[in-house]
Amino acid sequence: MAQLFHRSSNALARASIFGAVVILGGLGWLLFAAYRSDYVTGAHVVREQPVPFSHKHHVGGEGIDCRYCHTSVEESAFAGMPATETCMTCHSQIWSEAPALEPVRASFRSGKPVEWTRVHYLADFVYFNHSIHVNKGIGCETCHGRVDQMPLTWQENSLLMQWCLDCHRQPELYVRPREAVFQMGWKPPADQLAVGRRLVKEYKIRSLTDCYTCHR
Repeated sequence: MAQLFHRSSNALARASIFGAVVILGGLGWLLFAAYRSDYVTGAHVVREQPVPFSHKHHVGGEGIDCRYCHTSVEESAFAGMPATETCMTCHSQIWSEAPALEPVRASFRSGKPVEWTRVHYLADFVYFNHSIHVNKGIGCETCHGRVDQMPLTWQENSLLMQWCLDCHRQPELYVRPREAVFQMGWKPPADQLAVGRRLVKEYKIRSLTDCYTCHR
């Protein structure tokens, strides 16, 4: 029986299969990279706000504690946003005529809150409680980054599940003394692992990785 295909067909078939595998692998890698990119996660993207509030000025320059504005961070799931009256405590006296602060003054006159643009967004099916993390010794900086160096606020981390699990699996690498939770620029000790293990035991921190911990 005559040969239907030239001998080179075998090499061509192998090359085609190899090429398809490489192309599909490359596409998979690109999709994975895109999924974790800042464009998709929103990390390092500055959101336009009705007032150009600067954490760098207020926290880094003036030394205002996180809890002055985010009053419920130690007691509830939501850290809380400052009431207009909180802003006007200072700005009725300082920069009281600044055009950039007119939305704050308008809010104070009308009683209608300033409509801030949300920076950190979690899906509706993700449960997160600020008070639990704060009281277990997880610093604001660990999740939110050095806000004291942000002239405008952005999301520092991806907030993807893998990022959360890194801490939940090994909390001893991230936990800090409770008195340093609100401290920006805190440096872990050289023996962070030993200190972390001690704090994990002292604060009764559990390595919670079950789905229902966050997905409720």
